[in-house]
Amino acid sequence: MFNQMKIAFYVTGGIASYKSVSLMRELIKAGAEVKVAMTPSATKFVSPLTFQVLSKQTVHVDTFSENDPKFVQHIHFADWADFSIVAPATANTLAKLANGIADNFVTSALLATTTPVFIVPAMNEHMYEHPATQTNIQILKDRGAYIMEPATGFLAEGYSGRGRFPDSTIILDEIEGLIINQSDSLPLQGKQILVTAGGTKERIDPVRYISNDSSGRMGHAIAEAAMKKGAEVILITASELAVHSQIKQIKVESAQEMYEAVDANFENINVLIMAAAVSDYTPVKQENHKMKKKDELSIELKKTKDILKEMGQKKAHQLLVGFAAETDNIEEYALKKLKEKNVDFIVANDVSRRDRGFNSNDNEVIIYSKQDDPVLISLSDKSRIAERIIELIIEQLG
Repeated sequence: MFNQMKIAFYVTGGIASYKSVSLMRELIKAGAEVKVAMTPSATKFVSPLTFQVLSKQTVHVDTFSENDPKFVQHIHFADWADFSIVAPATANTLAKLANGIADNFVTSALLATTTPVFIVPAMNEHMYEHPATQTNIQILKDRGAYIMEPATGFLAEGYSGRGRFPDSTIILDEIEGLIINQSDSLPLQGKQILVTAGGTKERIDPVRYISNDSSGRMGHAIAEAAMKKGAEVILITASELAVHSQIKQIKVESAQEMYEAVDANFENINVLIMAAAVSDYTPVKQENHKMKKKDELSIELKKTKDILKEMGQKKAHQLLVGFAAETDNIEEYALKKLKEKNVDFIVANDVSRRDRGFNSNDNEVIIYSKQDDPVLISLSDKSRIAERIIELIIEQLG
């Protein structure tokens, strides 16, 4: 999402300035080229040298420091950027931006900026809620700036309130959402994709259940990869992993709950990706109270619904992707699933290996389809595998 993006990163003089260092680093790790400009007040909290060393770029503070005669620096800085972030934005800077005041490098460059501007206010709760600040925020929104809501939490003043600088991951999620919503060229825009993830739990009693070793990482990675290509994504998950704010999450526990959630959303989607490890069996009877220990115990089980097969029978226009987690005869079982469940792709992997598959960040898969030769994705991070799966879906959708 941020790969090769040029980002102008503006830091203003609030106590949250120190958190901007981490946010900048995350942007760079995501592939962005980041150049920083600071207000003189911001340098009282964090040294420009910190940003310079970590960004490997000159940090701009002084409007009149014109070291390169070929450019007017604050105009060149604004023109260079694809995207601008103001984090943190103080009440003082918000007021200046709303009223067109250009009295330092940051406000001067932003006055000359024509590309999208993402602003993260951070200040005391009373300052944030003051009518003057709220009016300034509305003025900036009306002009097209994106203003992120600050978090609620422990403030520098020693009490809890609204105005706290959000966590970097939350800010990055919201920036990604803005970029996706403003783009008109992403390949999955207008498509609805439903993804399932995690290992379901089949309750024996209130404290015991039958499950499996699936962490849900693969399904969550696929959901995020689809979202970044512009899709509207619904993630039905039995996992406790974090979910990107731009993804609609439906939490489930059992196979039956997952079936009901998939079935309720199936008619309107374009693609179903069943990455969840759904339990094959569930207890016939679920006890209401904790069972007491016995020398011997028998639990009668019944089959759960085969969600993928059921959706294969119902599908009309939908593209279906299933997973086959096997310990042997992988190709045989994968091809059998491909035919019997009426799906378009089967992603097969060997879950007997400890260095891949369940509860691992890595995996190796072979993708089988009805039309094409199998595609091997060698041992890779699950995020990379997710991207490749989404690429194949894009090709199939045309």
